[in-house]
Amino acid sequence: MKHKFNLILSLLLFSITLMAQDTLKQPTLENLMPGGNSYLFTENIYGLNWWGDTCLKPGMSEIKAINPSTGKEEVFLKIEDVNAILSSNKMAELTNLYQVEFPWDNEEKLLITREGKYISLDWKNKTVEVIQNISTKAENIDYQIKANQIAYTIEGDLWVNNKKITQNLEGVVAGETVHRSEFGIRKGTFWSPSGSLLAFYKKDESMVTEYPLVDITTRIATVENVRYPMAGMPSHKVEIGIYDVKTEKITYLNTGDPTDRFFTNISWAPDEKSVYLIEVNRDQNHAQLCQFDIQSGELIQVLYEESHPKYVEPQNPIVFLPWNNKQFIYQSEKDGFNHLYLYDVEGKLIRQLTQGEWLVQSIVGFNEKQKEIILTTTTYSPLQSNLIAVSVNSGKRRSLDNKEGVHRPNLSTSGKYLIDNYSSPNTPRSIDILSLKSNKRINLLNAEDPYKDYQQPEITIGTIKAADGKTDLYYRLVKSKDIDTSKKHPAIIYVYGGPHAQMINAGWNYGVRGWDIYMANKGYVVFTLDNRGSDNRGIDFENATFRELGIKEAEDQVKGVDFLKSLGYIDMNRIGVHGWSFGGHMTTALMLHYPNIFKVGVAGGPVIKWEYYEIMYGERYMDTPQSNPEGYKKTNLCNFANQLKGHLLLIHDDHDSTCVPQHTLSFLKACIDARTYPDLFIYPGHAHNVIGKDRVHLYEKITRYFEDYL
Repeated sequence: MKHKFNLILSLLLFSITLMAQDTLKQPTLENLMPGGNSYLFTENIYGLNWWGDTCLKPGMSEIKAINPSTGKEEVFLKIEDVNAILSSNKMAELTNLYQVEFPWDNEEKLLITREGKYISLDWKNKTVEVIQNISTKAENIDYQIKANQIAYTIEGDLWVNNKKITQNLEGVVAGETVHRSEFGIRKGTFWSPSGSLLAFYKKDESMVTEYPLVDITTRIATVENVRYPMAGMPSHKVEIGIYDVKTEKITYLNTGDPTDRFFTNISWAPDEKSVYLIEVNRDQNHAQLCQFDIQSGELIQVLYEESHPKYVEPQNPIVFLPWNNKQFIYQSEKDGFNHLYLYDVEGKLIRQLTQGEWLVQSIVGFNEKQKEIILTTTTYSPLQSNLIAVSVNSGKRRSLDNKEGVHRPNLSTSGKYLIDNYSSPNTPRSIDILSLKSNKRINLLNAEDPYKDYQQPEITIGTIKAADGKTDLYYRLVKSKDIDTSKKHPAIIYVYGGPHAQMINAGWNYGVRGWDIYMANKGYVVFTLDNRGSDNRGIDFENATFRELGIKEAEDQVKGVDFLKSLGYIDMNRIGVHGWSFGGHMTTALMLHYPNIFKVGVAGGPVIKWEYYEIMYGERYMDTPQSNPEGYKKTNLCNFANQLKGHLLLIHDDHDSTCVPQHTLSFLKACIDARTYPDLFIYPGHAHNVIGKDRVHLYEKITRYFEDYL
């Protein structure tokens, strides 16, 4: 009787499980892709931020203030009160309070930005003032709010407070990012702490060959030229100017001949008498930290130099200690992992602040009272991003989180409190306020699974050995929960594989993409492997691919295929591969170098010939075509066009200025010559990826290709 009861119970539970699965909806690409009209996203608290040490939570009709010590919420501002002030001053009313900012700590003022107008609203005194009014054509806007100074560019010239301060010739621009936004460069202007001085980049790219992109939206297609410095060719030349707002004088730093030199990571001295930058040579194997006098523009001293036989890659400007303007933090990978080093202003190393076989991902800020630096790191796992505090005086570190998952912090003004936006494989999102003194947490949100009403696959991770037989590589496997392992199933390798990217992490669902879920639900097994050369594993792991990009990476990906074979339920005659950008290169390379393994591939925005890629990235990892001809030959996929056997779809955007269309076109010509037959699809008007609502179309196109041929 007992055995019969257990059997009946098991059958009943199985039936209930099947019924539950039957009631779940199948997610569509519209549900799963950003830009979809019914995109399923994880609940968040948008606009959550600090006003001093008060946490503000905006909404449509009111903003609530959250006491970080108690978690108590109370109404801070109502939209009707704000709109009453705007209306009395004959200004347009707001439709919600997500639009406002609170940049003035503890001042009862908010900032509204609309159509080039920067409006200060004092809700206590019920006054409104337009504090800046700039052209709607302005780009690269850099607003030093507390000093009310604003810099921006219009058609390559730099403007400050509505005064045009440069008169550039054709091919020269100021105030924009330089060096193709490598070396951590994300902008072209840098305000001094008080806002009285502005450092800016001036870029002469007149010697750089113009590359034609075509705009097909005009009656007759129009050529739009971009300056694109390809590997081994002339690079642009950069100067750094210092603009004095009061005197309206520009002083250019005397860096010498800027030919084949990269000026990166600009930062100001706290006393505003000097600026610092990290100079990198064109070979990118030597860096030096330089200090310049802003009055004369002359070099004061070189504080630190670093070399490496492969490459150095400074990504972060120096950061001065808020409580000691004679000491600063320098970030370096010189011991194999990115760590922090404390120096004085004479260039003397005081101590290494962090060390170990893990790396610092970012400096979040400082807790001045406790003399601590708040960091995100891979302390506990290269898949994670965890919060730690490091004592500047002792080097002692303490954990600020649960030692799991991926954490995205936002520190309060004083550094006493922190908003911790966190996810883990089983936690879509959790948002806490953390007291750095007591480690007490106040939870603001525990988001529900956005897919709870939808069928979801099983997502697992693990490790396999790289092609070198010793290095552990992380993989992610996505398959249907009810997969029949007695049958054979097609598999798709989703690949990126290049530097500064990591496909697998310990965040929500292990970082899985919506398309992976979609394809797993359709019966495919989707596999991703972070090969050697990818991010968060230290410099030796990354630079293992030096001078032959795509070779060792592909060898590692084939080890991933061997792992799939060991599972027993993969149809080894139906292996596909898909990736974009570097992943497009990898997809094409795998289809060509391993034609008996990979039957179908979709390569988006692929690099085909590294000599067509830009200098700063390309030469760092490949050297120049002149100095590494064998490496460029070995990685030139046109040379292997005759090896294409399977079905390969190339997708390219016609306005791609990152990986120019010449890559795909040159490969098509090579295939024509070799009598092989890839397919092509173009997305007009898009740059280096397809975004917005067209992204759904992109992945429907990719899906159909695999459905047709895999």
